[in-house]
Amino acid sequence: MNESATIDRRQRRMVETASRLTSISRRLTAEHGLGGFTIEELCDEVGVSRRTFFNYFPTKEDAVIGADPEAESQVFAEQFRARGSRGWPVVIDDLLELAIQHFGAMEGTAEEHAHFFAALDREPRLLKRFIGMNIEREKQVIALVAEREGVTTDDLRAQAVVHILFSLLRSVGDRLHGLAGPTDLASLLTESLAAARTVMAAPTPRKAQP
Repeated sequence: MNESATIDRRQRRMVETASRLTSISRRLTAEHGLGGFTIEELCDEVGVSRRTFFNYFPTKEDAVIGADPEAESQVFAEQFRARGSRGWPVVIDDLLELAIQHFGAMEGTAEEHAHFFAALDREPRLLKRFIGMNIEREKQVIALVAEREGVTTDDLRAQAVVHILFSLLRSVGDRLHGLAGPTDLASLLTESLAAARTVMAAPTPRKAQP
């Protein structure tokens, strides 16, 4: 086995372990609250050591929220910049494609999604942190789009494409509540963007004459 294959396998294992820690921590939080279980109990269910847990997350709160947003954002930004400016109509497609890659961890069963939202409902501090992270991430993506397209962060086009993306992500998150079985994040986001484009492409109705 070559070195690249070994690294890929190791990365897959790391992603699987982090996902498992997040999934179980969300269920335990939904059932018992953050104070209702210990890191050791979480690790026992997942089948990893306490030391392994801290290789992935500094606290239980971080495990419930999920992947390290800073590291995730850095990779997202590098990949977005690498594509280069290709015009405004393509910006939303680039953002959507990368969002699907980076937020693919949202895919899972309806039960897993229910545990996450139940955990947020049970622990207001988690909900506050989650909302704050999304607001900050939205600002970061606006700055990223503005940088790549050579405009300022107050450019309405830069703001619009990012607001559309995050609105789609929130909408898909709401839809996940009513879906049973595994979900296809890519299909849900693509369908939502297509619907938004249909609405935006519709001709503006004429105002009635007084």
